Amino acid sequence: MHDLEKLISERKPKVGDTFFIAVDGHGGSGKSTLGKLLATKLNAELIHTDDFASWENPLDWHKDLIEKVFKPISEGAKVLNYQPTSWWENHHPEKVSKSVTGTMILEGVSSSRGEFRDYISLSIFVDTPKEICLERGIERDRSTGKSEEELRKMWEEWFAEEDKYIKQDNPKAYADIVVSGIEPFEQQLKF
Repeated sequence: MHDLEKLISERKPKVGDTFFIAVDGHGGSGKSTLGKLLATKLNAELIHTDDFASWENPLDWHKDLIEKVFKPISEGAKVLNYQPTSWWENHHPEKVSKSVTGTMILEGVSSSRGEFRDYISLSIFVDTPKEICLERGIERDRSTGKSEEELRKMWEEWFAEEDKYIKQDNPKAYADIVVSGIEPFEQQLKF
């Protein structure tokens, strides 16, 4: 069991007075579930990297997040406002408005990437076998109306991009905490 409160107490915020926790791992690993749990337990706002990434741009969006999240907070912003990207042809997400809290969770693929490490105070990697991630991803995206074959192809292309990121930035080795995406998070983390 990892003592999350102890780790947090030993670290300092890196973005103004805001302490950022990155929750990284493969797509479908359980990052969103852990991010929501952490946000609730720590009274934190949750920022999703999926608001900046897309199927067409899986990884080269980091400058946008720095400009719309980290930079405004470091300049004293109390509220973040940004327009999320569209993932599907008929996907028109509403503008995001989030209060800046003392602890914030950055959840998503490549949330602990090298370009963010000057901003992240604590990194968690959700380690889940890829075959489980693939099943979860396809199940989640069925509502798009795409066939299972189309979804499988999209996810396999996505994983190829993720693999480049993981090879380059090695987020699991960088992580302060590695948790299993197939075991209950509450049993792995002490709050």
